[in-house]
Amino acid sequence: MREQIPNALDGERVDRVAALMTGFSRSAIARLISDGKVIRNEERVVNGSDRVAQGDHVEVEMPMKEEASKALVPDESVEFEVVHEDEAVIVVNKPIGLVVHPGAGRNDSTLAHGLLARYPEIAEVGAVERPGIVHRLDRDTSGLLICARTNEALTYLSEALSARQMHRSYLTIVAGCPEAPTGTIDAPIGRSRRSRTRMTVTEDGREARTHYEVLETWRYPDPASLLRCTLDTGRTHQIRVHLRAINSPVLGDSIYGKKDPFGVGRPLLHAAEISFLHPVSAEEMWFTSEPPADFRRALDAFRAQNPETAP
Repeated sequence: MREQIPNALDGERVDRVAALMTGFSRSAIARLISDGKVIRNEERVVNGSDRVAQGDHVEVEMPMKEEASKALVPDESVEFEVVHEDEAVIVVNKPIGLVVHPGAGRNDSTLAHGLLARYPEIAEVGAVERPGIVHRLDRDTSGLLICARTNEALTYLSEALSARQMHRSYLTIVAGCPEAPTGTIDAPIGRSRRSRTRMTVTEDGREARTHYEVLETWRYPDPASLLRCTLDTGRTHQIRVHLRAINSPVLGDSIYGKKDPFGVGRPLLHAAEISFLHPVSAEEMWFTSEPPADFRRALDAFRAQNPETAP
């Protein structure tokens, strides 16, 4: 859907214009913006609060009708830990193997189905196929994830995420060690031309920036390191793609990384910290999560074989 901005909408917020064009809620538009599906004058919109001018062209990539209209069925059997809940926000500690919301290859037993069973009101929050979901984690990435209980909270948190006002850091174990003990990987990420299910660093990709810090290094059984990674952006598979680009791929990652020496069998990546300003009280909220058992076992195994480097 593409429209030219008339004089009557000159100076309006781009998210409001997109909502008027589509009939979607502002929170649903915030999600489309975060997915890169709202375009103004041939450039992806990053902040919904940006203002449009008469003569601008705004384009919204509409979701498939069958996806937009498919309501989820609550599923009480989905297991996950709630770290925090209040009238506006839910913070979840996502377990390994749990898909966040329906998508290609998975349409049931997701975190979204489980959230609906515990918090039925979020059925009216945001897009129907991912109610209340502010951001996502890959299926085999564990750790902290934020959900919203109201449309107002979803809009606020989605805009905070787009404006890089939300702190998110991850722990990961990688092959080898980056050349510098701290650094920033600033490289755009887009779909691979060879495989549409994979992402890659590419000149025509979307802006992506990851900061890293080396916490520990080991020599045996193979050179490896424990890193803390902090995100400025949230592109699909961002940490995994960026670390591969600097020759420090995530251990256990069968797509971008390298097989781990202890047979964990999944990417050793954990969302360990998250902080944000509360959408109602403006209070700073800060949460941490310890890595799951398989991650800790890998850490213990490396430390046992490298006692001189143990913290």
